[in-house]
Amino acid sequence: MQTNFAPERLAADRLVREANDILRTCVHCGFCTATCPTYVLLGDELDSPRGRIYLLKDMLENDKPASDTVVKHIDRCLTCLSCISTCPSGVDYMHLVDHGRAHIERTYRRPLQDRLLRRLLATVVPYTGRFRWAMLGGWLARPLAGLAPGRFRALARMARKRPALRSEIDGARVISAEGPVRMRVAVMRNCVQPALNPEIDSATLRLLRRHGCEIVIAEGQGCCGAVVHHMGQEEPAKAFARANVRAWTAAGVDRVVVNVSGCGTTVKDYGHMLADDPDIADDARAISAKAVDVTELLAELGLKDPVKEPGLTVAYHAACSLQHGQQVKTHPKALLEAAGFHVKTPMEPHLCCGSAGTYSITQPDLSHQLRARKTENLHALKADVIATGNIGCMTHLEPGLDVPIVHTVQLLDWATGGPKPPTL
Repeated sequence: MQTNFAPERLAADRLVREANDILRTCVHCGFCTATCPTYVLLGDELDSPRGRIYLLKDMLENDKPASDTVVKHIDRCLTCLSCISTCPSGVDYMHLVDHGRAHIERTYRRPLQDRLLRRLLATVVPYTGRFRWAMLGGWLARPLAGLAPGRFRALARMARKRPALRSEIDGARVISAEGPVRMRVAVMRNCVQPALNPEIDSATLRLLRRHGCEIVIAEGQGCCGAVVHHMGQEEPAKAFARANVRAWTAAGVDRVVVNVSGCGTTVKDYGHMLADDPDIADDARAISAKAVDVTELLAELGLKDPVKEPGLTVAYHAACSLQHGQQVKTHPKALLEAAGFHVKTPMEPHLCCGSAGTYSITQPDLSHQLRARKTENLHALKADVIATGNIGCMTHLEPGLDVPIVHTVQLLDWATGGPKPPTL
């Protein structure tokens, strides 16, 4: 793609140069349209990666304020990154849309309801304590959820269950390994998982200890920053990233283990996010290099022989942030098979389920259409249980399913000596 950024802007700003380089990589082939969920649903070129790239090029190249059209179509992007897996030219769409969202945040004034919703999400979701109390209030007031205005209704309906008010992963500490220590690892504490499903973290801790990991729950670690980052709020996202880099660097760990794939994609990008911060750039690159999904670490360590053979048929739902964002595609299924499960893959495994962080709240109509499509494909497998690696997918898909959905680590923990997942 030909670009015409002003030379003085290219000389003065690394991010402008990066956007220019990314845009020039695109050859307009359109392969991305076939795997883009919003294009598959809507058939609108501007709701495809190629169409969004044209919109971003015009806005960024001319350094002009975001228009209503740009905001509409960029907001509809799930950031599922399926286009990155598909693109033969290697277009770095993820960082390009990051630039676009930051530019929108700086130059566009949203309607009042949008501003209030985004402020609420940014103020509550990244903080486990606040999220717990918000979910508890929503659960107590659930008969009134239908009265909430507009997209606040989707947020209210998240509180279908009473949230857990404490979790095994709360509080900084060191947890010893079972037997000889093979590795010292930090386990990332996600913002919402301790409230929505604390058993996932408990299963993760048991599984890692059983495989010789000394576990650090690091002092000072917080939200990965993805929630505000995807809303274009650069500085808050960087503040979260800096805090985590400092916490994990001080902990002196061999790996940073993430069991929420949406967070993993962000943590692995810290080296890029903080590249212009001279005080922490080197540590950020080091932490990004140490960050792994829990299934990557288990594949590296080698899964212990199962102590029981569950023999269940598992439908594996590949979270977009894991298969596209992190390009982790084979480890979860291979581990489940090694643990004695019969694993099936649904039709259209590349298409997003519609969760996508806060997307199910900010774009509920499109999100629900994608959920219906995904659950239909999962039900067609007639599996005993569905497994995935992301709490967002689990929470979003569960209302549309007639079989249990669990995190991959819960099944691996059960097979190698842990308790049976409660939902089974």
